Order: sequence, then C-alpha cells, then structure tokens
Amino acid sequence: MTRDLTPVARVPRTGLPPHAVVVGDPARAAAVAALLESAQEVSYHREYRVFSGSWKGLPVVVASHGVGGPGAILLFQELADAGVRTILRFGTAGAMRPGIRDGDLVIAEAAVRDDGVTQQLLPPEYPAVAAPEAVLALQRAARKQGAPHHRGFVWTRAAFQPGLIPLTSYDGAGLAAIEMELSALLVTASLRGLTAGGVLVIDGVNADELVDRTTTGGYDPHREVVAAGVERGSVVSLEALRLLAEGEAL
Repeated sequence: MTRDLTPVARVPRTGLPPHAVVVGDPARAAAVAALLESAQEVSYHREYRVFSGSWKGLPVVVASHGVGGPGAILLFQELADAGVRTILRFGTAGAMRPGIRDGDLVIAEAAVRDDGVTQQLLPPEYPAVAAPEAVLALQRAARKQGAPHHRGFVWTRAAFQPGLIPLTSYDGAGLAAIEMELSALLVTASLRGLTAGGVLVIDGVNADELVDRTTTGGYDPHREVVAAGVERGSVVSLEALRLLAEGEAL
C-alpha cells in the first residue's frame, strides 16, 4: 500500500534498521551495500536508492540522497520518520586546507550552513554540529582502517559551479573541505534528536582550484586515488556505525 511508504523517497515507514549510511550517488549506495551481509534493495525512487543488510552483525541502512541540500534533507527527514536514529553521511569534497591530499578523508566536526535549505527552517545563527560521539567513532574507524584522515569544519555550499560571487568568503578561517549536503543532515539531526556525522573523501579539488574548478577542466574526481579513498571511506563509515551502536566510540 502506498500509505506504507514515505511520500518523497518512498521508503518503508516501518521496519528499517535504526543505523544508516547516506551517500549522494545511487551507484555508490549499491557499492557500499555490496559490503553488507544479506544486502537487499528496499526501494529506488528518483535519486533515493535504499538498501538494508548487516555489517558485522549490525543491521544497517545504506541510502542515496542525490546532489544538494534541498533534495537530500527530504531523505534525512523521511529516514527519521521511518525510525532511523543514527545517520552518517559518506561523500566527496574539495580540500580547503593545506596538507589535505587527494583520497584523504575529512571527518566533519561542524559545517557552515550555506546549503540553500536550512536557512528557511532556522535562523542563520543556529549551528550545524556533528555529534561528538560520531566524530570520535569515525576517527577511531579511520585509524583502524589505516586511512589518512583529518578533522575540521566543512563548508556546505548549495552552488557547485562558480558564479559572480567570489569563493573567498572563508579564506583564513581554517575550513577543511567544501561539499554540498552535510549541514542539512546535521541540522535535521539536531531538530529530530538524531546522532549524525560525516566523513568525506577528497576528490581532487584543492583551495587553489576552487574558483575555476569547472571551467579549466582540472577537476577530475574519477581517478584511482579517489577510488581508493572511497573504498576506505566505505568501510570507515560502516565500522563507525558499529562502534556507535555498540558504545565503543570513546
């Protein structure tokens, strides 16, 4: 019955595991789900592809949210409506801080709310902050995996391509990376009482390329070093969920 599914992402309103990894690309959702035991596709509507399975005995959800905060937040809200209580975003990002290299992971402590949607939900002064236990779980999982990683604040920005407004607003602020959806998740988590965090794979954009990344042809996320980072990040995300579920994050 259609009333048993959420209205936008079309996920079941009941029966989902309470722990989820969310990604942008439906194909990446399938790749992460392939690491699970007894993985099965639960639903696939628009950009929202959802799998369930288990990681080391822990039942988990893997779901895709597409590109950009306004669409992604619909999935986050509907997963919360369906009973999911812990959500980790696993995505890609551009580095903004020296020393962060292609394929490295960035574990987000908080995000700048330039996402194009949460400004319509809450005043801009409201913070987008990751749960401390999620940050620690991701860091512990990254160390266990031997994955090069960094912690810091990220910039969630709605526009991917540069326009007339210069991308220098946060020069000197020490931001670690730039991406497109995380602050929408963190705000949703705060409003819904969820545990949330994010880990991002650097896909080849550095601070010097931010202004012209889509006009010079220099941006290429489809390289082996990035693919290796994605493989490591997939395991890190799932293992961090397990640590959180079993109270081993600290």
